[in-house]
Amino acid sequence: MKVISLCPSNTEIMEFLGLTHLLVGVDDFSDWPEAVKSLPQLGPDLSIDLDLVEELKPDLVLASLSVPGMEKNIEGLKARNIPHIILNPQSLKDIENDLVTTAEALNMPERGQDAAEKFRSRLGNIRQKGATANWKPKLYWEWWPKPVFTPGRINWLTEISEAAGAENIFHDVELASIQTDWDDVKARNPDYICIAWVGVRKQKVKKELITNRPGWKELDAVRDDRLFILEEELYCRPSPRLLDGLEKLYHLIHD
Repeated sequence: MKVISLCPSNTEIMEFLGLTHLLVGVDDFSDWPEAVKSLPQLGPDLSIDLDLVEELKPDLVLASLSVPGMEKNIEGLKARNIPHIILNPQSLKDIENDLVTTAEALNMPERGQDAAEKFRSRLGNIRQKGATANWKPKLYWEWWPKPVFTPGRINWLTEISEAAGAENIFHDVELASIQTDWDDVKARNPDYICIAWVGVRKQKVKKELITNRPGWKELDAVRDDRLFILEEELYCRPSPRLLDGLEKLYHLIHD
């Protein structure tokens, strides 16, 4: 089977299934596992070069709707009759289900069931630890600084927070993503600030950009130096690697 992935989270699902060797092409942003960097790159996830996709003659393309604008890729795949499935996970349960769906589409259902079981088991282990933690800190997650975007209730980062024995300070807002401002964050006074800017490597994020915001030096999290610059690839992609992010988060806030 020859498989193409059109976004990083789909590529990572293939790795979690142990099927990275089937990939013959990926989008430009797929960077894990390391081996995929040597594959043909088919353009950024919002404007895939469908001529190149067609030339590679894939048996299956893993398409996505995880970012607005990806519909164009799917329309192109349909127009060219290229076999594909569409993954659009919004929750940890959706990611578990996508492992099963992808393996079934590749005629390897047992592999999908095994991977889903491993995913469930790892998640369950951390949830158990989180449930017995001594305190439940309030977390502020920041996806983007200007304008400020943060996850709401319908988001895997709210689930990740809860599984780690914490609480997203915006869990009361019934949205996947919220545009807010610094004053609103300040009023909610989080115990921890978690910065994971989409598409920005943690090395490029300077702490003082956050701590120097007007009035933020009064925040408990800033005063007590509880500000984490995190790997966006472990928190912003709806893939099984969120479990790596979850395990890291648990240790950061409870150890």
